[in-house]
Amino acid sequence: MKDKMKKIVLAAAAVIGISSFAFSQERMKPEETEFYSPVPPIVTPGAHFGDAPSDAIVLFDGSNLSQWINSKDSTAAKWTLADNVMTVNKSIGDIQTRSSFTDYQLHIEYRIPSNITGSGQARGNSGIFLAALPWGPGGYELQVLDNFKNTTYVNGQVGSMYKQAVPLANASRKPGEWQTYDVVWTAPKWNDNGTLKSLARVTVIHNGVLVQNNVTLLGDTPYIGMPSYRKHGPAPIKLQSHGDKSEPISYRNIWLRPL
Repeated sequence: MKDKMKKIVLAAAAVIGISSFAFSQERMKPEETEFYSPVPPIVTPGAHFGDAPSDAIVLFDGSNLSQWINSKDSTAAKWTLADNVMTVNKSIGDIQTRSSFTDYQLHIEYRIPSNITGSGQARGNSGIFLAALPWGPGGYELQVLDNFKNTTYVNGQVGSMYKQAVPLANASRKPGEWQTYDVVWTAPKWNDNGTLKSLARVTVIHNGVLVQNNVTLLGDTPYIGMPSYRKHGPAPIKLQSHGDKSEPISYRNIWLRPL
């Protein structure tokens, strides 16, 4: 009997609460839920899809490589520059941005050469390290690879966060066609005492198709072993010169909006 009475009382309280809430809603004025600050900044979109908006940091517009350095020795980047495009120079190695970043929106375009050869991971392999680190596997890698008609392990195909997050779809274009990545990167954060405060998160749109939906990472992206975190601050973005023997890929139109 006591349990039955308790349920009746709780049900009545719930009804009274809902009724009170509905009554208070009816008495509210529209202005009570309208806010006028802070006012969002005005950002002028690019004239065409993929063009940099007015608040973007342009990392590569085809004219020079001044925003990039060689990862090995921090000298001026020496990838091949021609026709407003930069192409991987495998004898030079990886390149990375001069500046470091934390959270951002990134746009980047790449092209697998039409004469690409090889198979699996040895076919148009590169990578975009969303935060390049000076230790271990090198950071958090968004895979670049030709997977138009080329199979490999699914957590290593194009659109994957390498060895961690399988893409939701394979949106690859044919070799020889330009392809786009639009990325929202939220870097991991640490407490003052060095403990991890929040994990890294990433959203990726590949050729207009969502392939990573606010995915939480468990750490970096090693080729061998499990992911892990080590404390770091703002980091550069790195473009990989992979060691395979296939023809080198190209990049263009790279810009970033700090968030």
